[in-house]
Amino acid sequence: MGVRTSILSLAAAAFFLLPAAGTAETLPDDFVHLSDVASAIAQDIRYAGADNVVGRPLLGYRRAVCILTREAANALARVQSDLEKRGLGLVVFDCLRPVRAVDDLVTWTKAGTGPHPRWHPNVVRGDLIAKGYVGLKSTHSRGSTVDAAVVTTDRLAPAYEPACGAAAPRMLDFGTGFDCFDDASRTDAQGISAEARVNRKLLVQAMDRHGFRNYPGEWWHFTLRNEPHKQQRFDMSIE
Repeated sequence: MGVRTSILSLAAAAFFLLPAAGTAETLPDDFVHLSDVASAIAQDIRYAGADNVVGRPLLGYRRAVCILTREAANALARVQSDLEKRGLGLVVFDCLRPVRAVDDLVTWTKAGTGPHPRWHPNVVRGDLIAKGYVGLKSTHSRGSTVDAAVVTTDRLAPAYEPACGAAAPRMLDFGTGFDCFDDASRTDAQGISAEARVNRKLLVQAMDRHGFRNYPGEWWHFTLRNEPHKQQRFDMSIE
């Protein structure tokens, strides 16, 4: 009986360590598609396509859609509402990131060498984990972290083409693009233009006002302070 109890206890422990599974059709009750809450927020989900550091979709990304906890989505909607008063808006590059996608990125990182002029011009691919650019786990998998930037609603605005990373249509100048694995992406980085510093401050303040904290190593990365799943990671497909 003691052995059986121990086995059951180990099984229960393993269950709580596993990421929650699901599909877009059976999202957990407190998860939503961002488009259902704030359809005006632009979505440019880079890991669902090939225009990213890996050069292909990451595992788990079946569609280019943003899924978040309801709390995070509602908070983003409030950020969007504030920015719209200034003729601006949000674009999101990544939202919920399935655990399998995180593992896929880690495996890809460990398998390669050499820098990439667009995504990590000054860091060898195999060093991205050690230098903190790629994590073995990601806050994105908890469902309340988002990668975002500010765009203008002026459709005649010139395209911003950063030397490193990816930009969205009508995105403001942030000094780098999304997923530029470089010191220049630090929120308080020196050596970027005055305009880029102003735009980073604008984004951080707009997100902070509605409960998001910025990760200092990436100007685009924000996590809801009072996120509902601080200890749980999710592995549902993005579809």
